[in-house]
Amino acid sequence: MIGFLRGVLVSKKAPSLLLDVRGVGYELDAPMSTFFRLPAVGEEVLLHTHLVVREDAHSLFGFHSESERALFRSLIKVSGVGAKLALGVLSGISAEDFQRSVQNGDSATLTRLPGIGKKTAERLVIELRDRLPAFESGALPASSGAKLSSVETPAQEAVSALIALGFKPQEAAGMVKAIPAEGKSSEDLIRLALQGAAKK
Repeated sequence: MIGFLRGVLVSKKAPSLLLDVRGVGYELDAPMSTFFRLPAVGEEVLLHTHLVVREDAHSLFGFHSESERALFRSLIKVSGVGAKLALGVLSGISAEDFQRSVQNGDSATLTRLPGIGKKTAERLVIELRDRLPAFESGALPASSGAKLSSVETPAQEAVSALIALGFKPQEAAGMVKAIPAEGKSSEDLIRLALQGAAKK
């Protein structure tokens, strides 16, 4: 098991990033809560990791904090919740707010997350109520202002990231279109779109 990676950030395009660890390039997927804390390309970063092994692929996931990784690991143990859905949850709600919703039986809040329907939300509450670890606050930080490197416009990149997190293309486009895009980075747009979705 790979516990963490420390290396130079080569590229980042939500939800994927490339990390150079002493000449070896590691491809990882990460939730937006981690993306918002990534340094600029070319700088060093440490990420806590989780390796998912399937018959057809080995997928590596990176997290800014151990609490994010702990929640991810709890989520993928729930029947019907895969790694992609778990990333969407982490991108849409902080670890402590997720825990609060589960403990309070607030499935309505969970259904606002990408890919989470009523039945899945109820399953999360039932299966995780007594199994979630205590999480530190601040798992979903504000944007650091670092821009993702891409030839796409910030709005296009934001839509692509939301789709990768589980939103339908038309829904993702509508979420981004509702935000004044001038002067905002793709990370700003993604963060505001997720905040808007959580308030509905």
